[in-house]
Amino acid sequence: MTKPQIPLEELRAQVQACQRCPLAEGRTNVVFGDGNPQARVMFIGEAPGKNEDLQGVPFVGAAGKYLDELLGFAGLRREEVYIANILKCRPPSNRDPRPEEIQLCTPYLREQTRTIDPEIIVTLGNFATKFVLKTDRGITGLHGQLHQAGKFKVFPVFHPAAALYDSSKKVALEDDFTTLGKFLVS
Repeated sequence: MTKPQIPLEELRAQVQACQRCPLAEGRTNVVFGDGNPQARVMFIGEAPGKNEDLQGVPFVGAAGKYLDELLGFAGLRREEVYIANILKCRPPSNRDPRPEEIQLCTPYLREQTRTIDPEIIVTLGNFATKFVLKTDRGITGLHGQLHQAGKFKVFPVFHPAAALYDSSKKVALEDDFTTLGKFLVS
């Protein structure tokens, strides 16, 4: 017997009330997720940054603007996809998520994923990739290839922010999004 799906608005209310870890004390807004709840493609990032914390929406800063551009390489628009993060609250100074924070927060992400039930999950960067694929391998060796995680097809790519800091990753990211578009039409 399968577990019933939790409606996204009910899940959002649970996340907004969450006090499981100290990140809740420093947040301005919970960054639950955003997009089409029936999306074929779900993007999973690492954690909210400053702009995301202020607006309560994932990927609205510079990396988000670049993600919007990258979606075009795959023939997608932001309104068609769903975007979430491993963590729903911003770590101080945008530091990396800690293992205990990931452990406490990812049950929400699992429920989001079950409810949205995407055809493909695109993991953005190391933290999302390692969590979803349950691997210690880094993004450099995994990006641009389709993997299987349970019933989900998973397509890891570099985090858009990585390409903003290291322009050599731009070509790989744009190529990976072009490949993603090919998977979606096949």
